Amino acid sequence: MKSRPYNPPKREADADFRQLARALAALDDPRQVAAFLRDLCTPAELEALCDRWKVVPLIVAGEPYRGIHERTGVSVTTIGRVARTLEHGAGGYAAALAAPTPSH
Repeated sequence: MKSRPYNPPKREADADFRQLARALAALDDPRQVAAFLRDLCTPAELEALCDRWKVVPLIVAGEPYRGIHERTGVSVTTIGRVARTLEHGAGGYAAALAAPTPSH
């Protein structure tokens, strides 16, 4: 990520992050979420997010990293990072996996 000349204080950056989280949480239709993500992210950012998310269930299922790479094309480095986040992260992946799937 490029550095910016303005570096907001942590408290301000946290507030910005919470605002973004609230915006996502306010969208209850997957089509609205998809539109928001397409507006918010570059194609490369979306690809990175999709890569991370598609390997989560495979890691949880205990698939070997090399097998996940061969099956998805996602780099072993990214797979390892996702696995570490599953183990030591904030719990977001697990919460999303456990969330009911919308019926839209």
